[in-house]
Amino acid sequence: MRIEDFFDDISAILASGSQRTLIGIVGKPGAGKSTVVDAVTKKFPIPEVAIIPMDGYHLSNEVLIDMGARDRKGAPDTFDSLGFIELLNQVKRKPNEEIRFPIFHREIEASVENEGAISPSARVIITEGNYLFSTDHNWDGVFPLLDQTYYIEISDEIRLARLIARHHAYGKTIKDAESWARGSDEANARFIERTSGRAEKVIHLS
Repeated sequence: MRIEDFFDDISAILASGSQRTLIGIVGKPGAGKSTVVDAVTKKFPIPEVAIIPMDGYHLSNEVLIDMGARDRKGAPDTFDSLGFIELLNQVKRKPNEEIRFPIFHREIEASVENEGAISPSARVIITEGNYLFSTDHNWDGVFPLLDQTYYIEISDEIRLARLIARHHAYGKTIKDAESWARGSDEANARFIERTSGRAEKVIHLS
């Protein structure tokens, strides 16, 4: 399906008058998850349609250093998966309350607590991230909470080129950016791909 078809799905939910719907979008690193949700925010009214990025639940660099996992930041075991699951549970259980959550900032490599908010007016909530379909590393509580599921498909050549450029833009040398993209990121990509079959629909990007 095209991104326009995804927009049609959201429009149908809003037009149906149904209860709050939680949509999960998964893709490999650099696949275009942020691109899709940015397009959604331009197309649909906020706060009726809201976005929750999974990245806000990155463990801090200090915690990762203590774990000996700083060089694997972004791997499935380097997030507060249980905290993220609790957030989604609150979003489902408390539709009449404002729910706040952390937002990750690449420029500082850290999350800002309570920066994001889900309003009681939100009827479609889209959460995007790498591991929403996973059953490992304490992620198994996410998938049962999702009402609709999508996987982003894109050429690996394009994805890797964009990923390397992104790492470079945020301060890595070209050599280090390529090493990270083809090393840690690619290991995560293979892990994510194994969960892709759980998606109800596939969004094709180019």
